[in-house]
Amino acid sequence: MKYFAQGLVGAVLIAAAGPSVAQDGACTFAGETWELTSDQVAALYECIGDDLAAGYAAGGDPVGSVYRDWGVTSTAAYAPGPHGDRLLLTFANDVAYDAYVAYAAEDGFAMPVGSVLAKESFSLTDEGAPRPGPLFVMTRVAAGIADDYGGWVYAAVQPDGSEMGISQDFCSACHAAFETQDSLGYPAVEVRLDPR
Repeated sequence: MKYFAQGLVGAVLIAAAGPSVAQDGACTFAGETWELTSDQVAALYECIGDDLAAGYAAGGDPVGSVYRDWGVTSTAAYAPGPHGDRLLLTFANDVAYDAYVAYAAEDGFAMPVGSVLAKESFSLTDEGAPRPGPLFVMTRVAAGIADDYGGWVYAAVQPDGSEMGISQDFCSACHAAFETQDSLGYPAVEVRLDPR
């Protein structure tokens, strides 16, 4: 298993300090989030990644405090998707990792009970600086607990570590679009790990 601490993402993300890093060391990008190149995303993440982890852990949330010890599921943060205009990086616990990085999309695919996924998020301020977003969490539970939500419990941690109130109905309704992927929204194809 590839872990964040072992540098899988670190090497990719540190590699680019390109033009999105201003002279005074403040990280900024002029433009729309969807216009970011992979090097610019890497530079922005380098500026905010440590702050994300520290913020989520600050409130003592059991996932926010440990998710960085889990496997990272892509080579880099990836472009905005259904979580608003945010860039995302997903981590999977030991139970979930192998099944998740298979990126399965077939009828009958199901993640094992006990799988937990934690998705870091950040966006850009009007000035183009990275702004922390919530840590989105999905937990696969046993039958009979969250059957109305596809067997998943959804949660989120605010950037300051406090619990974020969310709607199970809302999250589940969006994730239901990924029916053959057991409600999983996978990373963009260009940043998926090589399955070999």
